[in-house]
Amino acid sequence: MSRVLVVGAGLTGSACAALLRGSALGRVEIWDKARGAGGRMSTSRGARDAGCTADLGAQYITLEAECAERRRSFYEELLSHGILQQLTAPIEGMVVKKGSCNYVAPQGISSIVKYYLKQSAGADVFYEQHVTHISLRDGKWEVFRKTGPPELFDIVILTMPVPQILHLQGDIVNIINESQKQQLESVSYSSRYALGLFYEAGTWIDVPWAAQYITNNPCIRFISIDNKKRNIESPEIGPSVVVHTTVTFGSEYLDSDPTEVQQLILSYLERIVPSLPKPSSIKCQKWRYSQVTKAVPNSLGQMILHTQPLLVCGGDGFTRSNFDGCIDSAMSLAEVVKSHL
Repeated sequence: MSRVLVVGAGLTGSACAALLRGSALGRVEIWDKARGAGGRMSTSRGARDAGCTADLGAQYITLEAECAERRRSFYEELLSHGILQQLTAPIEGMVVKKGSCNYVAPQGISSIVKYYLKQSAGADVFYEQHVTHISLRDGKWEVFRKTGPPELFDIVILTMPVPQILHLQGDIVNIINESQKQQLESVSYSSRYALGLFYEAGTWIDVPWAAQYITNNPCIRFISIDNKKRNIESPEIGPSVVVHTTVTFGSEYLDSDPTEVQQLILSYLERIVPSLPKPSSIKCQKWRYSQVTKAVPNSLGQMILHTQPLLVCGGDGFTRSNFDGCIDSAMSLAEVVKSHL
């Protein structure tokens, strides 16, 4: 029985682990360097009220007409379990494509990833596991991390952003061939900041919309009254506000002091929504790898770096930055792994 490691507990990694359930594998482990599941589909909690949550990454999911038949079963499963529901709240400035449908996650966008982790039935998930080196040893992969001893695996699946794959040390540096290296280096991402503002229960935020796309602002691109967007308005739970910056702002201030960046975003926010009350806590999230602007060309959702033992990488860097792109990659990865068993 094989021992399999999935690196990354975001949407691609969790969906891949769920798709591998029931295959002739031994133990599946998922390692993520963060403190919790979600990756760029993360939901944060207020410092003073754990019930007050905000989606700092993906805001909603769009089922596009051209993918409807291929992916419908995934959406139907999530809808039937209450993980997704239709987006009905008013979002100003949203461009709706003909035949597409938008969904929100009432329990927060990370609930999708957590659902797939639960569906992986038996996969062990370990957080704060930062992989640094991958090398060959006795026909297996020896995987090193920042803390803890190295461990041996028969199959390794990498689902983190492509630049993080290229930063790995060990034998992997020479295993990635020149053609693959060029393709991986061609992948590019946009960067942005997200701000979560958390409020005490009973706070009233007086705006007519649930979310709004902002145009012609050098700093802010999107504002969401997050609980309103997810149709959760309860007297027991405080509201939350999410702010996404423009890509230009994200790039310009990528390596600036986070405290200064937070103050700058708040100053722009105050001009757009002057009536906004003072939050009880704030979280500033930097997304260095926010969305893929250029993916690996013609990769079919994954790239095999080594066959025996199997080392394969995937994620939205091999497809596109949306739910369907991550699911496509997860399916490709699962097929590759199953065909190697």
